[in-house]
Amino acid sequence: MFHSKADILQRLLQLRHTVWTPCGKAACSRLVLGIETSCDDTGAAVMDETGSVLGESLRSQKEVHLRTGGIIPIVAQQLHRENIAGVVQEALERSGVNPSQLSAVATTVKPGLALSLGVGLEFSQRFVRQHNKPFIPIHHMEAHALTARLLQPVAFPFLVLLISGGHSLLAVARGVDDFLLLGQTLDEAPGDTLDKVARRLSLIKHPQCSTLSGGQAIELLAKDGDRTRFNFTNPMGKISDCCFSFSGLRNQVTMAIMKKEAEEGIQQGTLLSCVNDFAAATQHIVALHLVKRTHRAILFCKEKGLLPTPSPTLVLSGGVASNQYIRRALTIITETTGLRLICPPAQLCTDNGVMIAWNGVERLREGKGILPPNVDVSYEPKAPLGVDMTAEVKAAAIRIPSVKIKRTT
Repeated sequence: MFHSKADILQRLLQLRHTVWTPCGKAACSRLVLGIETSCDDTGAAVMDETGSVLGESLRSQKEVHLRTGGIIPIVAQQLHRENIAGVVQEALERSGVNPSQLSAVATTVKPGLALSLGVGLEFSQRFVRQHNKPFIPIHHMEAHALTARLLQPVAFPFLVLLISGGHSLLAVARGVDDFLLLGQTLDEAPGDTLDKVARRLSLIKHPQCSTLSGGQAIELLAKDGDRTRFNFTNPMGKISDCCFSFSGLRNQVTMAIMKKEAEEGIQQGTLLSCVNDFAAATQHIVALHLVKRTHRAILFCKEKGLLPTPSPTLVLSGGVASNQYIRRALTIITETTGLRLICPPAQLCTDNGVMIAWNGVERLREGKGILPPNVDVSYEPKAPLGVDMTAEVKAAAIRIPSVKIKRTT
């Protein structure tokens, strides 16, 4: 974890409120504009190479997609188109930086929703050509993995678990652009599963959840639920790898919901009397699946000497990493195996321009992946991260001891 809550708050205040002036320290520093449009949030940030955020802007599409029952790609695309110019301009104005002072522009080009990625890439390529600035294409999951290094020193190599609405993976980060992929989602990601269960339970009709995302609603209601009321199982429990599968878990939950609706004599779309218990049981089985895969990854890394000794580190990031129950569950494993767990604050786990700018800074420092403005770049909705070692992990057939996640308030 971070050294203390006070340290985190102090660093965040520095990141959020640093103001650039012509005579200030940032005047001698290279400046990067980061742009993020991989899914449903339009974000931009200007950062200097020390990691200070000079200006930031973010437009969330959350309320729109709550009303439509989920993210509709063409709707997300239109909202990005409406917002991106204003978001970038706002970030620049708040930073006091004009485009001529930028050293580079970094933009998410993979992976994500194709229509959303296209908006950010098209805008960015026009921008860099207009202002004759270098362009740094960013892998969204690489940016999530490196965010922890923005807040405190985290030396390579380290293990990283990235969990979000669209992705989940385990990898060893050996450098800014050097990753060993140990496991990834085979179907749907944990955030997608939590959102779909929340929609099937009609949690948007719950008085406490009308303005919350599906994952947030599940986490809130789970606090007052009995996770043992429904005994969901992990369909991949006997497979000795580090890959994730959540669609089977969601199918179990859906079948249990249908059975309960029949017992209570209600139609789909009506709140069940036991939604808190469903939330608690669903959150628990998702957390347990993540914990078991992560435990195996840790043991594999130790067996193969992929992490430093002493003081190996696990970085947890991505939108679902803000779930406190999942964080606590992973703490059990890291404490058992002797790893340090680092979780960026929730506002830096979700998609934002800051993490993209920081990834750009890291690449700019090392001179990696920096393109001239006239080079054509394509977006990639599906893009692997690093060297695939999933087969080696499975072949190792590492058995893990049973794990018990105690309920805490």
